[in-house]
Amino acid sequence: MSKSITLVMGVALLSACGGKHPGNYETLVSQNANTSTAESITTEADALFEERADQAKLEAAVAKYKEAITADPLNRYAHERVVRGTYFLADAFTEDKEQKIALFLEAIEWGKRCLAINQDFASRINGGEKEKDAVTATGMDDTPCLYWTASALGKWAKANGIAKALKHIPTVKAYISKVEELNDEYWHHGPTRYWGAYYSVLPSFAGRDLDRSSSYFEQTIKDSPGYLGSYVLRAEHWAVATQNVTQFDADLKKVVEFDISTVPELAPENGREQIKAKKLIEQRNELFEKKAIEAAAQ
Repeated sequence: MSKSITLVMGVALLSACGGKHPGNYETLVSQNANTSTAESITTEADALFEERADQAKLEAAVAKYKEAITADPLNRYAHERVVRGTYFLADAFTEDKEQKIALFLEAIEWGKRCLAINQDFASRINGGEKEKDAVTATGMDDTPCLYWTASALGKWAKANGIAKALKHIPTVKAYISKVEELNDEYWHHGPTRYWGAYYSVLPSFAGRDLDRSSSYFEQTIKDSPGYLGSYVLRAEHWAVATQNVTQFDADLKKVVEFDISTVPELAPENGREQIKAKKLIEQRNELFEKKAIEAAAQ
């Protein structure tokens, strides 16, 4: 089965100069979309994605999903998997800072293509609306790409320095707020977890609120106790910001001792969180003042 596809265009909200900034909101072009071919390729991609704990399998899955999008450029599901998979590659498998930045950027660009499938959203962008305002045109179908695009944008901006981070706060907040409105349980209560990290990493002059951060972390852990990323984020950001060695130790102990087989659907993500936890434990003496470590030992 084939159908004619028109290009969904969006204006360049951010410069794409030199490949260092997120690009436009637009889908890929195809005049002969073939949904049956896309479905076949997607089936292969899904099988590979199930084994995403293996970096090579994850990379192969992302490549397959891109093939599916070439066959059917308006395939939201394949777009979402490309964004999520690329984000996972950057966040969990990549140590080099520049490579991380490049992968987060790629995730953002695919996320923008995904969001441009929503023609109401794309037309508002074409009309000059800012992302934080145009997001009101998105709906439930856009939830995955809103979440993963915002997640990638936040980490890309943070990795590029405080100026970039502050510049993109309005977009990130708008996207996560919309996900929260549409489905606050998405990705194991992802919006609540996001706010926990958000309010702990902001500079004090930009709205850091460690009490709010703590409350959000407590809530997301209560709602989704099997998602280990919440414990790692609380340890890495909130516990370090408050110099709470006891919480840091407790959270990371919980993570490294967790039997990931008890939550099989999250085993790939939780396995990588265990690796992050072990690295943070190794950095403990660098992250905390001597007096905080001594107080925790008493």
